[in-house]
Amino acid sequence: MNLCVISEYTCTFDDFEEMVEQNQNEEVITDHLLTKVNDHKSVLLLNCVDMEAFQALMTSPEMKQWDEDNGCVDIVYSMERIN
Repeated sequence: MNLCVISEYTCTFDDFEEMVEQNQNEEVITDHLLTKVNDHKSVLLLNCVDMEAFQALMTSPEMKQWDEDNGCVDIVYSMERIN
């Protein structure tokens, strides 16, 4: 499933990018593209092959703590290709 995650945070984009890279799991996400909107906002496009594992990652105690510590709010959209 293709997803678009728009994130806003109080940390820097570099800190957010580091967190994204540290949490990559090829069994869950097969491809991704992270784009900086500004120092505190980004757009992440990804191909998720295991939604249950993705949801578990996004709601894990560690991720919830990271979000709280960095003022991170994510909005997740599912995307379909239009022919």
